[in-house]
Amino acid sequence: MCTFARKNMEEILDILKYVLPSLVVFGTAYFVLKLFLENEARNRKIHLKAENVKIITPMRLQAYERIILFLERITPSNLIIRTYNQNLSAIELQSKLIQTIREEYEHNLSQQIFISDNAWDLVKSAKEEIVKLINSASVTIDDSSPCNDLNHAIIQKSLEYKELPNHKAIAYLKREISQVF
Repeated sequence: MCTFARKNMEEILDILKYVLPSLVVFGTAYFVLKLFLENEARNRKIHLKAENVKIITPMRLQAYERIILFLERITPSNLIIRTYNQNLSAIELQSKLIQTIREEYEHNLSQQIFISDNAWDLVKSAKEEIVKLINSASVTIDDSSPCNDLNHAIIQKSLEYKELPNHKAIAYLKREISQVF
C-alpha cells in the first residue's frame, strides 16, 4: 500500500509540475491583459474628453458672448434706442419694451447649458430687474402720455441705480470667463 500511495503522490507531483506553471502564466497574462485594457479605456476616455473640449470650448465662448450681448441689449438706454417709435403711447412703448426683453431672453435660453448656474441666475435676475424698472417707471406717468415721457422716466429710474443689474451680471460673466479660460 505504501508503494501505491507513493506512486499516486509522484503522479500528483508530476501533474502539479505542469499545471502550476501554467496557472502562474495564465494568472500573469490575465492581470497584464486586464491592466492593459483598463489603461486603454482610460486613454480612450482622456482622448474623448480632449476632443469634447475642442468642440465645447468655442461653443461656451459663444454662449458667454451671446449672453453678454443680450445683457447689453436690455440696458434701458440701448433698449429705448432700438424700440423707439414716436407714434407709440407710453403704455404701448412699455409693452413693446417688455416684449422685446422677453423675446431676446427666449432667444438665448439655450445658452444656459454652457454657463454656470450662478451666472444664469444673475442673467435671469437682471432681466427681471430691468422689466421691474420699466414697469415702475411707467407707473409714474399716464398711460396715454407720449412715449418720450416714458423714455425719460425709464432713464431717470435707471440713474437711481448705483450699478444696473445687467451690468452686475456682465461683470460676473467676465470674471467667470477669465477663470475658466
